Amino acid sequence: MEGIFLALINIVIIDLTLSGDNAVVIGMAVRKLPPRQKTLAILSGGGLAILLRISLTAVATFLLTVPLLKAVGGLVLLWITYHLLAPDEGAAHGPSARPEGGLWDAMRTIIIADITMSTDNVLAVGAAAHGDVTLLIFGLTLSMAILVLGGTIVSVMMNKMSWLVYVGAGVLVVLAGEMIATDPWLIQNGVLPEVWWMPWVLTIVGALGVLAAYLIRRKRHLRAEQAA
Repeated sequence: MEGIFLALINIVIIDLTLSGDNAVVIGMAVRKLPPRQKTLAILSGGGLAILLRISLTAVATFLLTVPLLKAVGGLVLLWITYHLLAPDEGAAHGPSARPEGGLWDAMRTIIIADITMSTDNVLAVGAAAHGDVTLLIFGLTLSMAILVLGGTIVSVMMNKMSWLVYVGAGVLVVLAGEMIATDPWLIQNGVLPEVWWMPWVLTIVGALGVLAAYLIRRKRHLRAEQAA
């Protein structure tokens, strides 16, 4: 009984720690949707993401052997960050969640981001459950609850304080830099040194890349509006 209790505590801590970044993505992706579509996007996107997490858990051991998995995930996360910041076709100022794609665009972003960012969560929860299917289901269910509640709170906060969008983007860029810097294949093959400052270097490079792409797109968008 004590072992089960400790496993539950570990799973709760892991979910609270590792699901926060996913909630940021959800909040950014749905913040411009109407209330009804926002709820549907969070529940549907989060539900599908959890099903994918269950599938990932089944092949968790295999995931550890995939070369460049974390590095590719980090690059995808940088693209998602740009995608969430890029000005949409109907607004000249400030970032948006690209409402021209609406509900389906938000759901797609949520699912892609969750797959990209959930490897560590899946492996950690699977290890904490020690093969107990009930504990594993509890951990994945708790993940969804955190995603839904956290994503809802983040989207409300970002609608009230638009500058939080940039804070959220910063969080995602830092996570992307860390994912790339800690990719086992890159480290084992000597591509990247295993030093404490490498995640920060890659974070800065990633941030500059996202910022450059964002400014170029925004400049083109403003020119198109002026021409129209």
